[in-house]
Amino acid sequence: MPKTPVAAEPRTLNTDVAPRHSAVEDVLGILTGTLLASFGLFLLKASAAVTGGTAGLALLLSYAVPVPFGVFFFAINVPFFALALWKKGWNFTLRTVVAVALVSAFSSLHPYALGIEHLNPVYGVLFGNLVIGVGLIVLFRHKASLGGFNILALLLQERLGWRAGYVQMVFDVTVVVAAITVVSPVNVALSAAGAIVLNLVLALNHRPGRYLGT
Repeated sequence: MPKTPVAAEPRTLNTDVAPRHSAVEDVLGILTGTLLASFGLFLLKASAAVTGGTAGLALLLSYAVPVPFGVFFFAINVPFFALALWKKGWNFTLRTVVAVALVSAFSSLHPYALGIEHLNPVYGVLFGNLVIGVGLIVLFRHKASLGGFNILALLLQERLGWRAGYVQMVFDVTVVVAAITVVSPVNVALSAAGAIVLNLVLALNHRPGRYLGT
């Protein structure tokens, strides 16, 4: 008897490899991420609050010294650019430098575009941190960041064996606690709650290996 022809198995697309973002998509993504992050930081500053990382440290210094937040933010990140170059390479570092510069510039734009006479601090802190978290996710998806302590935390983990997550948490807690020297205890407590919101946004929406877009 003649053999019954076997139907060819349908070809399946390889979904493990996704197309990379184009240059235009990267530019628009970094602009979007930095605009969102800077707006969130504007809400925090309008609420007299801080957050973790170098952004929180820059906010803290801007309360104590009459120098714009953007100046402090860029200056504090300069040493971390060198660490980023060492650990992550030129592509990531250049995108991070651009992102930090844009946030520094946008942070000076928002006060002129938005004249906020009264802002509920609870709303400002919680929504501000949420917006910062969304902005960071957008930047991460386009291989950029806002610099900061996370690079140093990774270096200490590699050299000393300290868990990067714990090191990062210590840095963030130190910045928030130090804020009590220039802002009210109520705003410090709000800042701590806002930092939790920010980290929840990142933990729930940015996990390595979950997304294929690069």
